[in-house]
Amino acid sequence: MYTFIVILILVVCVLLALVVLVQNSKGGGLAANFSAPTQVMGVRQTADFLEKATWWLAAILVALSLAATVSISASRSHNADPMHTEVNEVSDLSPVQQQAPAAPVAPVAE
Repeated sequence: MYTFIVILILVVCVLLALVVLVQNSKGGGLAANFSAPTQVMGVRQTADFLEKATWWLAAILVALSLAATVSISASRSHNADPMHTEVNEVSDLSPVQQQAPAAPVAPVAE
């Protein structure tokens, strides 16, 4: 699920970048190419569409980011905490029995 959401985030990011790059900060951009009054989408309508598309894509990006965070935290809560299980596995800390030192070996006389 997390991988699917990340892929959707990447697609939305690419679309958002394209929509922002098509816009012109002074009202030109793609809208300037459709300046004929007989066009179905005139200059103002194109600018409105691009602005609305930017806001919608930004909202979708935020929602998908939150969904990815919830998805990853939910999957981590279902798995046991690795630090907690590691402590439980090493809970047998009985003292190690010390062995007496080996007796010194006497030199062999020849």
